[in-house]
Amino acid sequence: MPTSTSDYAQTAQEQTLKTVRQGQRAIVEGVRAWANAVEKALPDSPIAVPYAEELPDPHDLVQSSFKFAEQLLKAQREFAENIIDAAAPVFGRQAAAGKA
Repeated sequence: MPTSTSDYAQTAQEQTLKTVRQGQRAIVEGVRAWANAVEKALPDSPIAVPYAEELPDPHDLVQSSFKFAEQLLKAQREFAENIIDAAAPVFGRQAAAGKA
């Protein structure tokens, strides 16, 4: 059982991730079932999709999107850490006052 605020936060984060992953697995299985059903309903001859060769590869699209998201998250973390560092003199005073 959690005993500190950080323990409660960690437990909540772990439970949230577990729930998100369970939901994701359910959605993937639903999409897989849908794709299998649609595949059986499609004709054997390919359907001509105009400009299909110009569409990005879905895997490449996911990779580039998440690479950008990682860079953005890294920039946000650095920003937050810089804010904490810039405010350190005030935090130091508050900590000292709390000990007195």
